[in-house]
Amino acid sequence: MWFIQPKQDYVAQMPWKHADEPALMAWQIRARNYYVLAANLLLLVMTAISMAAGLWFAFGWGIESILGRVLAGGGVFLFGVLITMSMTHQTAIIVYRLTDKRIEVFSWKPQIDSVKPVMTWTAIGSGVVVLFLVFIDPAFLIAAIGPVGIGIAAALMGTSKNYRSMVRDDQHYEIDWKNAEEIAVWRERAVIGLRFTYHNEDGFSYQAYKTLYCHKKEIDKRIEFFREKLPNTPYRECKLDVDSDGAFAVD
Repeated sequence: MWFIQPKQDYVAQMPWKHADEPALMAWQIRARNYYVLAANLLLLVMTAISMAAGLWFAFGWGIESILGRVLAGGGVFLFGVLITMSMTHQTAIIVYRLTDKRIEVFSWKPQIDSVKPVMTWTAIGSGVVVLFLVFIDPAFLIAAIGPVGIGIAAALMGTSKNYRSMVRDDQHYEIDWKNAEEIAVWRERAVIGLRFTYHNEDGFSYQAYKTLYCHKKEIDKRIEFFREKLPNTPYRECKLDVDSDGAFAVD
C-alpha cells in the first residue's frame, strides 16, 4: 500500500541541476506538507459517514447471514475509509541538497504509484471471493458493491504521464537561502521557514516562508547551521501555517 514504501536513497538518484556545486548537506524526508488539522477532521467525519453507510448496507438490504452482513458492511466501510485516507493522509517525499549558493529541492507524492495497482488487485481478489459466495447463497450478491466500487475508482485513475505528474504534484525549485530575511522555526512539526519578499506583476508584494521539513532529531543541527551562516538574519520560533508551496507565520 502507499503507506508501506521501501527505503531508498533519493539524494543519490535525483537529477540535480547544480550537481557541480559541492553539497554542504543533503537530506530526504517523508512529510505531510500541508495543514493537517483540517485533513484529520475530514477523516473523522468521513469515517463516521462510512460506518453509517456500512451499517445501512449490512442491515438495510435484507441480508440474513452474518457473513453476508460483514462482507457488505465491512466492504463499504473499508472502501470509504481507504478512499478518504488517499486524499487526507497523503505524504510527500522531499529531497534537499544545500550548497554554498542555493538549496535545490525535489518533491513528489508517491501515493499514485501504488494506490492504483493495490486497488485493482483488491477489487479482483475480493470479486472472486464474492462470486464464490454467490454460488453458495445469492444473497451475497449485494456484497459485490465493495469490489465493484473499488474497481471503478481504480479505472477512473488516469494513466497518462501528465496526469501522473499532476497527481504526484511533482515539484523542483531552488531557494536562495543566503538572501533570507528571517529564520522561523516551528518545532512541533520540525519545520524551518526562510522568509522572502515576493513581488507580483501588478506591484503587489507579500512575505512568505520557504519551508524545510526536517527530522526532529536533526532540527537543532539544521537550525545551528543557518544561524551560524546567517548571523545577522533575525530568528524566531513560532507556529507556521504551512501548505505545499510555503508557509505564513501565525503570531
